[in-house]
Amino acid sequence: MLSSERIILRAVEPEDLDTMYLVENDTRLWPDGLATVPFSAHALRQFLATTHNDIYRDGQLRLCIEGSDGVTKGFVDLQDFQPRHLRAEVGIVLFPEWQGQGIATDALRLLCEYARLHLALHQLYALVAEDNERAQALFRRAGFSAVAQLTDWLRRSNSFTDALLFQKVL
Repeated sequence: MLSSERIILRAVEPEDLDTMYLVENDTRLWPDGLATVPFSAHALRQFLATTHNDIYRDGQLRLCIEGSDGVTKGFVDLQDFQPRHLRAEVGIVLFPEWQGQGIATDALRLLCEYARLHLALHQLYALVAEDNERAQALFRRAGFSAVAQLTDWLRRSNSFTDALLFQKVL
């Protein structure tokens, strides 16, 4: 099992549809990601029905962060998987009520261990907005290093902000 004392990383189940729907349609998260339009429940249902939970087949992997109490705390993703270079981008969303408790740090550490031991990945990376100090601190706690600054990388309404590239060689 992909677990610590506090959490389990598990495959996303059809029962997670409502929670995924809330996350994917939270416009507060869009500026730091790629989403620009809402996701329908139908599209998410299709994703759940067709995913194999195999990064080598799907090119991505989404895992649910579940507390030892059985409550979904958020999601962690591997995306932009590059099998030739054995790397993938990390994304993580933790619901506000669970932030500041070390859950995201546990999730990233478990994900790194899984990526190294079971997926044979060489490195993981994350793009973090320059003004997102909490996310920067999270990735540093999980052993990532800021290795580059990308100028005007993220569009925010009518302006741009820099992003930091965090990397962890596994």
